Amino acid sequence: MLKYTLKRFLSMLVTLFLVATVTFFLIHAIPGQPFEITRETPESVKAALYAKYGLDKPLLQQYFIYMKNLLHGDFGMSMKYKGQSVAGEVTSGMPVSAVIGFGGVLIGCLIGSVLGAIAALKNKGVVDYVVIVLAILGVSVPNFVFGSLIQRVFAVQLKWFPIQGWKGARYAVLPIMAASFTNIAFYARMLRTSMLDVMGQDYIYTAQSKGLTQGEIVRRHMLRNSFLPLVTSLGPMCAGVLTGNFVIEKIFNVPGIGQSMILAIQNFDYTMILGLTIIFAFISIVCYFMVDIVYGIVDPRIRVAK
Repeated sequence: MLKYTLKRFLSMLVTLFLVATVTFFLIHAIPGQPFEITRETPESVKAALYAKYGLDKPLLQQYFIYMKNLLHGDFGMSMKYKGQSVAGEVTSGMPVSAVIGFGGVLIGCLIGSVLGAIAALKNKGVVDYVVIVLAILGVSVPNFVFGSLIQRVFAVQLKWFPIQGWKGARYAVLPIMAASFTNIAFYARMLRTSMLDVMGQDYIYTAQSKGLTQGEIVRRHMLRNSFLPLVTSLGPMCAGVLTGNFVIEKIFNVPGIGQSMILAIQNFDYTMILGLTIIFAFISIVCYFMVDIVYGIVDPRIRVAK
């Protein structure tokens, strides 16, 4: 297990280095300038701004300076907002995005797993068809459409929750509902398919012939083996906790990290784009790394053999 863990950890570091390198050169290859300078602005001011952020140096030298600072945990300062650091923006926006993201994943996993298990046990019944229809709608309808719909119903018409903003727990209900919609459909469909596959395995018939009750078979054999694909999917799901709710944060005017990324792209804020992209990549890679370790514990067959 130690060799398996070390191998995954080294691949994680290599992937993060490649993401930082590719992102740096792609950002500088995109047409556009990080500063909106009018024609009347003196060239001396323009030169001073470029010198301040090191943009007057050769591109390769800029790269080595940035990577050196990155190794010391310095993501730089925003080129658009004076005195605002990338780390400070992440620190202020990440808790908000985490509440929405983790809430959406948690609710989606719980409700989706229950619906998927019921649909598999009631295969070809009314409940099964209802769950299938809900799963198709959840995958087909984008979450921002569902978010706009629940805004109109629960905020405008019923007035149960605020329509926008972030000033308390009530403001988090609708964004979490919007974030969980797709997750519910995904987990319900995946667990249903996985359980139906497990139900046809020989060891299920063996357990039935040994006299085990239906509840014992479901708990001890069906669910445990059916959850393996869900463990695999937790990697991208957890990564999307902080990086996959950009549009939802925009719709509900939530000051999360997704809003910062959108504004940075619109403003050609090089340092903010680079810093947020690397942080997003780091979160995704760590989530995949943790899933690999958990998967190796749950299913010993995938561990690296001697």
